[in-house]
Amino acid sequence: MLARVWSAAIIGVNAVKVGVEVDVAAGLPKTIIVGLPDTAVQESKERVKAAIKNAGFAVPARKIVINLTPADLRKEGPSFDLPMAVGILAASKQVEAYLLGDYLFLGEMSLDGSLRPVAGVLPIAAAAAKMGIAGLVVPQDNAQEAAVVKDLKVYGFGHLEEVIQFLGNSDNYQPVQIGSTKKSAQSEHSYFDLKDVKGQVQARRALEIAATGNHNVIFSGPPGSGKTMLAKRLPGILPDLDFDEALEVSQIHSVAGLLKNKGSLITTRPFRSPHHSASGPSLVGGGSFPRPGEISLAHKGILFLDELTEFKRAVLEYLRQPLEDGEVTISRTRQSVVFPAQFTLVASTNPCPCGYYGDAVQACTCSPRQREGYWAKLSGPLMDRIDLQVVVSRLQAKEMTGDLQGESSASVRERVTAARNIARERFKEDPQVNCNSEMRSHHLRDFCQLDDASKNLLEGAIKKLGLSARGMDRILKVSRTIADLAGDQNLKTAHVAEAIQYRTIDRMR
Repeated sequence: MLARVWSAAIIGVNAVKVGVEVDVAAGLPKTIIVGLPDTAVQESKERVKAAIKNAGFAVPARKIVINLTPADLRKEGPSFDLPMAVGILAASKQVEAYLLGDYLFLGEMSLDGSLRPVAGVLPIAAAAAKMGIAGLVVPQDNAQEAAVVKDLKVYGFGHLEEVIQFLGNSDNYQPVQIGSTKKSAQSEHSYFDLKDVKGQVQARRALEIAATGNHNVIFSGPPGSGKTMLAKRLPGILPDLDFDEALEVSQIHSVAGLLKNKGSLITTRPFRSPHHSASGPSLVGGGSFPRPGEISLAHKGILFLDELTEFKRAVLEYLRQPLEDGEVTISRTRQSVVFPAQFTLVASTNPCPCGYYGDAVQACTCSPRQREGYWAKLSGPLMDRIDLQVVVSRLQAKEMTGDLQGESSASVRERVTAARNIARERFKEDPQVNCNSEMRSHHLRDFCQLDDASKNLLEGAIKKLGLSARGMDRILKVSRTIADLAGDQNLKTAHVAEAIQYRTIDRMR
């Protein structure tokens, strides 16, 4: 007899409906799985047979053929254990098959029939709601995660026997509900307050501009000047994610197996800080079955690269496409996967190998050639994509010992939120643009018009700094953000002048 059970597979961060067809026919007892299964799927036949037997059901002593459709799509992972078991029991008439077409099944099984959680349930639940699936049957530990999705009935079970009882009389079961304490999960990163930062007026201002327009920023300064301290306080002045953004970010973390608070959405901006020894694939994602890398895990949040010049140049060049397009494409022989990567890059570096070039207290011991080689790791095209370049100086003794606190993150966040709302209203007719850093050429023509004095100032900066067309566009975008913070509709010379001041490193290199 033939039975069909629905499941799903993850391609990138999207889910694809997979049919699990099970045929139990006359022949020597054996189980065959076809449909491009990977090793984990092939091994599942032994887990499934043991689970069926130990759950109190009979394994048919016949030939069992399991076909995973579509046949040209690679299947991976243990999430097909449960649909295979249900399919075998339905094909051998140990369970009624009339409900199987209405539900989608996911779950790994232990040898005793208990269900274990799997990764990627949240994007599958989101896709199932769009497919018109009546309900989703998942392991108990995945139920709260899947139930975050609206308009989808989710049922969570701890054992195969419970799933079969549900299929026999589903009216006796209620779908999982999200409790009031399970609606959101804070990011693992603990945000710090800007009031703890002493001095560094220009760097604090740069953080505020970066938060308002999602502008990339780099801090350069001697060791101990506060570069990392500043960077870690950027998430604290960013507004929380709205529901759609939180769902999008949580789906990426679910695919990566990092959504540790099941049944919760990540509502605060991600903050990812990979070590400078990180490889290119660990940043952009990869693998035989592509998985998201650090830049996708930082989607809608912050990617902090400490000691930027210690990263290999080839690794840094991986950042160019996602910084420009907001996504990264991973190509493999059988498939091409696109991961979202709309992040704000925050980087820090010393000004030279010894770290003290330009320092007012300690003399630099590096030769000009050493400094030139040090900065050569950062290519011109990469630096063009960094809007704000800030030199962080050593604090004065009075600043370090003084009790004066800076403005709190909460106060700065209010200004940032107000300015972001101005930009959101400006781009309400263009859903592809949410902030000033994402403006295209026609947006610059419409919203960044300059008077004669501002044009002359910008032309002088282009000649003196040798800016490319992209570098000029970055100045205009930053100028637009500065104007939004000031509440000005039109760009003024002061806005352009301040934006030019944030090309400091262009003058140093």
